[in-house]
Parts: sequence; C-alpha cells; structure tokens
Amino acid sequence: MSTFIYAYWYADFFGKLIFLSLFALSIGTWIFLINKIFVFTQVKKFSGAFRAAVEKNLGNVLGVTVDELPKPPKSLLLHPYAHIYVTIKDKTTEILDKNNMFSDTTSNMLSRTDIDLISSHAEAMIVKQRSKLEEHFYILSTTVTLAPFLGLLGTVWGILLTFSGLTEGGLLSSSTTIIGGLSTALATTVIGLLIAIPALIGNNYLRNASRSFAGDMLNFSHFLLSTIELQYRKVDVVLR
Repeated sequence: MSTFIYAYWYADFFGKLIFLSLFALSIGTWIFLINKIFVFTQVKKFSGAFRAAVEKNLGNVLGVTVDELPKPPKSLLLHPYAHIYVTIKDKTTEILDKNNMFSDTTSNMLSRTDIDLISSHAEAMIVKQRSKLEEHFYILSTTVTLAPFLGLLGTVWGILLTFSGLTEGGLLSSSTTIIGGLSTALATTVIGLLIAIPALIGNNYLRNASRSFAGDMLNFSHFLLSTIELQYRKVDVVLR
C-alpha cells in the first residue's frame, strides 16, 4: 500500500486524477459485488423456505395466500418464487372461474390449452424476475474492460512524463519527473489489473448463479403446474 501512496504522491495532476478514478472504480465495484452476492444468497435462502412451505400444502395449492408463506425482510425487495406463485395462482383461478361460468358441469377443469396458457405466463414472470436479479450487471463487465484501460492510460502517461524528464535540463526537476512518471506507469497498471481480475471473477460467478437460479425458478413453476394439472386437468376422451 505504501508503494501506491508513494506513486500517488509523486504523480502530477493528471496522474493523480487517474489514481483517483481507479480508486473510485474499485470502491464502487466492490460495493456492488458484495451487495449482489448478499442478495443472491438471501433470495436463494427464502426461495427454498417458500417452496418447502408450498409443498406442505399440495392438497390445497390455490387456497394458500402469500401472507401465510415465508417472506424475506423488507430490506430485500426481491422474492421471485412469490411472484411466480401468485402469477400461476391468479391465472389458474381466473381460468377456472371462466370455465365454470361457461360450463354446464359443476366441477372446475382445465384443458391442455389452459395449462399451456398458465405455463406461458409463468415463463414470462421467470424472465422478468431474472432480469431484476441481473439488474446493473453491466457495472461488472464495464469494470473488467475499463480498469485495464485506465491502468494503460496511466502507463502511457507515466512514460511520457519520464521522457519529458529526460529531456529537461534541470537535474533536480528532471529526476522528480522521472520518478513520478515511472511510479505512475507501474502503479496504475497494477491497480487496474487488481480491479479487473476480481470484477471478472465476480461477473462470471454472478452470471452462473443467475443461470442456476433461473433453472430453479423453472423447476418451481413446473412443480406448481404439475400439481395443478393433477388436480384440475380435464381428461381428453378419445372416441373410437
């Protein structure tokens, strides 16, 4: 750390500006990364508890309200499983009510077309919830690209200062310029890489976690749909 402080101290105004940009980028990236990892951990935890509670009410899936099921604290606004459950429940209830209204039979039934319609709404909700989880992911991918370029800018600028110092006549001023230029060139390169490497690892980790959780959401929707289908599916009668 003392090496970077030394390099910053001897840098000129533009060099200090590059250092400050790198430091600000590093702080912002780490805050975003830690926050996203925390959100993914909490969402997965409460989603598992939510599914377990739904599985206890297999005989009355549509009769359970969201308020009766586990929910995350108010600080965590995302609750994908609850949105998927409410979407499937509301759409199923809506279709059952319509079928009952226009049917002569007293029992509520769902056709194959009805099941497919509910499934399409569930898939749309899964896409929406995944996009919310991946909100602002561009920050990490931008950091992966921007940090090395800022480091490279510092390197080029430091080399320019070094050559400028070599061409100056004054020994004291030229030596200070050369030291500042070389330290800026080396330090900014290292800092840029130290920022980009964790950002790259974090970006890949979060995208893989998002892909995995999207599969979990799809499995949960299939579980709900299969349960509803077993309870309300109208058997197609084939006449021979």
